[in-house]
Amino acid sequence: MTPDGPLAGYADLPAHLAGAPVVSFPDADRRRLAEILGVRAATATEVRVEREWTADGVRGRELSWSLGFGPRTRAFLLTPVEHNGVLPGLLALHCHGGIRSTGAEQLVETACAPHPSAAHLRAAYYAGRAVASDLARAGFAVLAHDAFSWGSRAFDLSAPSPKLAAQIDALEAFWREHGGMPSDEERFDAVSSLHEDHLAKALGVLGTTLAGMVAGDDLAAFELLASLPEVDDDRLGIAGLSGGGGRAALLGALDRRVAASVVACMMATSSSLVPGYLDAHSWLLHSPGLAAWRDWPAVAAMTDGRMLVQYGERDPLFPPAGMRAADAALATALGDRYTGRWFDDGHEWTAPMQDDAIGWLRGALG
Repeated sequence: MTPDGPLAGYADLPAHLAGAPVVSFPDADRRRLAEILGVRAATATEVRVEREWTADGVRGRELSWSLGFGPRTRAFLLTPVEHNGVLPGLLALHCHGGIRSTGAEQLVETACAPHPSAAHLRAAYYAGRAVASDLARAGFAVLAHDAFSWGSRAFDLSAPSPKLAAQIDALEAFWREHGGMPSDEERFDAVSSLHEDHLAKALGVLGTTLAGMVAGDDLAAFELLASLPEVDDDRLGIAGLSGGGGRAALLGALDRRVAASVVACMMATSSSLVPGYLDAHSWLLHSPGLAAWRDWPAVAAMTDGRMLVQYGERDPLFPPAGMRAADAALATALGDRYTGRWFDDGHEWTAPMQDDAIGWLRGALG
């Protein structure tokens, strides 16, 4: 057996979880949500600026920080080159995408050639655009970070456990049989998809969930964003596509300071996903016990801020009836704080959808 099993690269995680209580909130609903997800408090410390650049009207800074466990987090802070005073702050949340070899870079033009996986995701899901950079050009201070188990926060899969190794052997046999081996990045992403089930099991044993660990990373990044001198902490928003949209829904439910959130292609009733659509989604959405406690739209409706949800009429990952029911439930729960928009698209953040989100955020945050 390998000593760290599915936690290789995070040997300090069990001790961290044992010593960090579940985040407590004054109100019962947020407290219960944090308990179901197993969200632990984490704080970004030892924050460093790794490099800076200026291009196309955007000042970029690559940051890194420690959360006290696992590898350091890589992030990008983007602001307009020219601005007067403080800016509304926005946390840009990358998608799941079945790709863990990169994280936040899929959203950012860094003045360097993009990581191959970031370039692939941008082309496949973001209409070839760097959403975070566009948001900075629109007048926001934007922070985009690698979430737990993605990019800089990925796990070490170089010495897999015997069970995972057997699955990798089967995968490699499939590749050989079908006449081609993937690139190093593609292989890592394929193995990471297999590893997610092993990771979810380990996290459950330790009293948390994948969504809870990601939410802890997101809360720490949101706290850092709010503390920045160029950010108006009364005008804070979050936005994401797919898994990033799910992260936005949870972060908006947990942190009362979220004034505006954009959830793109990540909304339907929980019952509409069971059982036929379970395999279409990861452990990031299907946290044990969550759907039994509260429907997914009802979780999203816990936000104290305004919410834009964008739906793809042809999204293959969500049943149309489930999306329509969620749209109606959110309209009832949030009233004029809710905007639901429908697009004749699939599971992607198209250019018109991104432009719509940017315009809505400018109106919501000023």
